[in-house]
Amino acid sequence: MKIAAVQMLSTPDLGRNLERAAALVAEAAAAGAELVGLPEYFCLMGQHDRDKLAHAEPLGNGPIQRMLADTARRHRLWLSGGTLPLAIGDDPAHAHNSTLVFGPDGQRVARYDKIHLFRFDDGERRYDEAATLAPGQKPVAFTVTDRAGHEWRVGLSVCYDLRFPELYRGLCRPPCDLLMVPAAFTYPTGEAHWELLLRARAVENQCYVLAPAQGGLHENGRRTWGHSLAVGPWGEVLAVRTEDGEGVIVAELSAERLQQVRTQLPALQHRVG
Repeated sequence: MKIAAVQMLSTPDLGRNLERAAALVAEAAAAGAELVGLPEYFCLMGQHDRDKLAHAEPLGNGPIQRMLADTARRHRLWLSGGTLPLAIGDDPAHAHNSTLVFGPDGQRVARYDKIHLFRFDDGERRYDEAATLAPGQKPVAFTVTDRAGHEWRVGLSVCYDLRFPELYRGLCRPPCDLLMVPAAFTYPTGEAHWELLLRARAVENQCYVLAPAQGGLHENGRRTWGHSLAVGPWGEVLAVRTEDGEGVIVAELSAERLQQVRTQLPALQHRVG
């Protein structure tokens, strides 16, 4: 099954971001992708962290969710919607940073609320997601059935989750075939750790990893690392976008390759606890 990661350079303009995301998903569909992932905050990179709260949607309603459902249905593919802000009814000062997945019929098939909230301060840049976001509570995996009838188990995660291998160990009981990691990694943390951590998660869980990213200098002055990546179960880089700005990378999942890796080195069977 072909999969694709969309890289974006999202702006404070929600409508413009949704338009660009739909066009890039169409590009991935034209390349044969059956599953497409958008990056974290694909719909909005505001001037201020609190800007996202004005666009927080109730589950099941709103322009961001309609765009995702319509785009998945139009191209008859599985669409992992990066993240969008979902409203918390009794807490208007916070939202969930959520991945919603839509199937080829346009129906929502999975929801994951980002569990680990990013905090960073190097003296020049300062981020604290907990100021506007509430953490999720549980890991989420779902099953994709491709056009050939093969089933793939897909685990969901977001950006800073990547630094917590125990999350993925929990997701991989039973084993996942693919891990999704939409992200908006900062430039300094991405330069140091992005590829290293993605390849480690693939190796230790013997599965594919797809990481759609924000990449470049945004209108709000924030610079994200980009380098959207697809990794194989042996840790090999299958595709990467090295340029800043928007684009699409495509890779292919192979059930035979998964079986080969897990048979020649049965590490998943050797886990204790």
